[in-house]
Amino acid sequence: MTVDMLKPEQFIHESRTWLRLLDFLKQENTVLKNRLAEVLDHESSKEFLAQAEHYQNLFIIKDEFIDELRHDVNVQVQSLTAKFNGKLDEKMLKKQEKLRNEMEYMEKDFTKLKNDFNRYLATSF
Repeated sequence: MTVDMLKPEQFIHESRTWLRLLDFLKQENTVLKNRLAEVLDHESSKEFLAQAEHYQNLFIIKDEFIDELRHDVNVQVQSLTAKFNGKLDEKMLKKQEKLRNEMEYMEKDFTKLKNDFNRYLATSF
């Protein structure tokens, strides 16, 4: 299939699915930060505080990455819906593939962070 034959509808759908996933990940990250705050109310050892600060920093970085991805995906959706009259070019295909890879990384990395954090809390108390 040539680039000329591709239509943006699938990419728009895929991008909007990513936006929903990013919203979910942002909410999950908020839950993790709230859980960390709850645990800090009951634990104050230096070792735990150092580990808590480490996780807090990771959660902040995740929020920033989520926000950046959301912006990039929104720009892609706008480009797909506005500029191409039902046709895609090579630049759009490359951008979609780049976003796809970034979303896959984000989802895997976030799941790992969440699992590591929950495992740490489970073994610390």
